[in-house]
Amino acid sequence: MKSRRLCYACDLKDDPVLIAEYKKYHKKIWPEIQASILEAGILQMEIYLYDNRLFMIMEVDESYSSERKKEIDDANPKVQQWEKLMWDYQQALPKANAGEKWMEMEQIFKL
Repeated sequence: MKSRRLCYACDLKDDPVLIAEYKKYHKKIWPEIQASILEAGILQMEIYLYDNRLFMIMEVDESYSSERKKEIDDANPKVQQWEKLMWDYQQALPKANAGEKWMEMEQIFKL
């Protein structure tokens, strides 16, 4: 099976208390969120934090598409609840469109 790597960025609100709460939620995500991630064809996911900037690396299989992931998420009330909760902590990147959180990054170098 062929996989590919995707990278995304998002910002958190620049508040140490909110950032600590966000990190706590991600120590043990809800089981429904994990199931949705796997169902979408995401094989691995890692999120890194620097200051209030998040960086996510996803390894996805051939079945993954952002459109399919959105359909899966839109049909899942628990995922919608999670996403609404996460907006309490996240903020859009400066050049994001309204409602956009995680912005796909362009790979510019590989060794």
